[in-house]
Amino acid sequence: MTITFEDTDKTQLIALVRAAQAGDRQAFGRLFERFERHVMGIALRRLGDYGEAQELCQLREPEAFAGWLRAITARMAINRLVRRPVDRALEPEALEATCAETRTPLDDVLTGERAREVRRGLKALGRMDRETLVAFYVDGQSLVEMSDRFAAPVGTIKRRLHVARKRLAKHVETVAAV
Repeated sequence: MTITFEDTDKTQLIALVRAAQAGDRQAFGRLFERFERHVMGIALRRLGDYGEAQELCQLREPEAFAGWLRAITARMAINRLVRRPVDRALEPEALEATCAETRTPLDDVLTGERAREVRRGLKALGRMDRETLVAFYVDGQSLVEMSDRFAAPVGTIKRRLHVARKRLAKHVETVAAV
């Protein structure tokens, strides 16, 4: 087996990192010096401004390196949490045990009021608008099913839904303002 420069370089880097992890300040300083230009180059390439890149990297003050490294670690941890799938209990009993009821009587009154306004708004719409909204939102039909039902292309159904929603919103808005 032939040992190359890259192998030696990698071995030295690993040794420096381990020494820095163990509290060796000189090893930490050597790591900083080794990667300072590389990190600055990346920041400069991305930002296109030397001052901003320097500020981002905080390389003007080597004492700030530890804080900079902590900030990177914190950002990476946040990114990992965001990408991690959420653990969810799907058993009805588990959901019931973990969910707190936050509805109030006022919420119930407002929900009922909104439902009545939407129903009034639907009655005030033309037949095509009303049938389109009911098919999609009440009957739960897909755009393809609605296309078949109304004998119209999916694009037309999308446009009808858009227009009907706007008309309904306008009516409900007008009634709510009174």
